[in-house]
Amino acid sequence: MRGGGNMNNMMKQMQKMQKKMMKAQEELYEMTFESSAGGGMVKVTANGKKEITDVEIDEEVVDPDDVEMLQDLIITATNDVLKQVDDKTNDTMGQFTKGMPGGMF
Repeated sequence: MRGGGNMNNMMKQMQKMQKKMMKAQEELYEMTFESSAGGGMVKVTANGKKEITDVEIDEEVVDPDDVEMLQDLIITATNDVLKQVDDKTNDTMGQFTKGMPGGMF
């Protein structure tokens, strides 16, 4: 059973990597991301879990005759903040999947 030592080392390395991944994911979940649209008239905040935590709308952009513009600003800011979370997730978690076929994230 000469390969047993190598297998144990490999398992220990995998466990270490898994702990690092879990810590990185926890840190990512605690991060806050913010995006704005319309020159800051609409701000959307999300956490690393891709949950929207806050939406701020400047009174000046609330026009009952142009609700579509407000909707577009909200969609733009929301999509951007979620893209920021995705990009950070890929950057953070991608370090653990470099060189692995297919990756994990």
